Amino acid sequence: MRHLVTLDDLSNFEIEQIFRLAAGMQSQQETWAGICRGKLLATLFYEPSTRTRLSFESAMERLNGRTLGFSDPRATSTAKGETLADTARMVTNYADLIVVRHNWAGSARVIAQHAHVPVINGGDGSHTHPTQALADLYTIMRRKSQIQGLTVGICGDLQFGRAAHSFSLAVARFGGNLIHIAPKPLQMPPWVLAQLEQCHGQKPLEVESVIEVIDRLDVIYVNRLQEERLPANMDAATVRGSYLLNAAVMKNAKPDAMIMHPLPRVNELAYELDDDPRAAYFEQSANAVPVRMALIASLMGLEQLILTQPPERDIAASAKLCENPNCVTNHETYLTPERETFDATVELHACAYCGNLVS
Repeated sequence: MRHLVTLDDLSNFEIEQIFRLAAGMQSQQETWAGICRGKLLATLFYEPSTRTRLSFESAMERLNGRTLGFSDPRATSTAKGETLADTARMVTNYADLIVVRHNWAGSARVIAQHAHVPVINGGDGSHTHPTQALADLYTIMRRKSQIQGLTVGICGDLQFGRAAHSFSLAVARFGGNLIHIAPKPLQMPPWVLAQLEQCHGQKPLEVESVIEVIDRLDVIYVNRLQEERLPANMDAATVRGSYLLNAAVMKNAKPDAMIMHPLPRVNELAYELDDDPRAAYFEQSANAVPVRMALIASLMGLEQLILTQPPERDIAASAKLCENPNCVTNHETYLTPERETFDATVELHACAYCGNLVS
């Protein structure tokens, strides 16, 4: 049984196979209708969602499966104090596959540890969003044929944007060259930078303004300010509206550049760009359906893929509690903190649940 908690749960070869399957499902949808007949997908959404939840439900329905779940945890036993572990054990009895979105980093890993069916991470706090990254990569490959060699600028709230974290690591895995564009308080967190360097050999250029690099970018990936995740000591007013991609900025971009955004947008991406042929963000949203269709079929073993186990992760119990207050280990107290080692020679370790670097 396989889960998708982070993209590390899939090898590059498996991702490429999922993309080929997604392309087939996108062009010949009727061929695949019925593959999930009699199967149930549970959607456990502890946080608000439009695109992720609806696209998963659409994907399951297009495969003739059914969905059940919730989008308001106050109407569930969570309000009575039920743990994620018990929720996972319970939902396993009702569904063949689980998608979970939660505001705690590492929550999807807990669900996967206690479920007896495949689990997909639909976003865990400010940690990762692997299925968004799959849809993003798929969209680039549909337009550009490959990631390798492209210069990809990720712009906006990189500190707290889980989609930006997963996308950055995914681009590096497939050979893209990264530029991180954000005000200093919103630059990419150390745990992502450490993984990029230690696991993928990349030290992205960091700049504060997209104008500085717009003419070099093959892909411009914009993210909104994650105001709901900002710490109490950060004033949203000081960074709100500090970046904007509009027609004036795009005048200096490459004619074949791609504009991407995981959506929703607030005030960082101008509506005037919607008719620009370089805009790909609604295409991104549409592509999420066939990608998630392919992922559902693959994880449930309904489609014959050549599966290759990704590299083993070096995980061991940790004597220290995670310092990230939003880490699931600081909320679900029955969990044993664990750390993952990326480089023993420099003693680079991270929390196995939320990715936060630990000493």
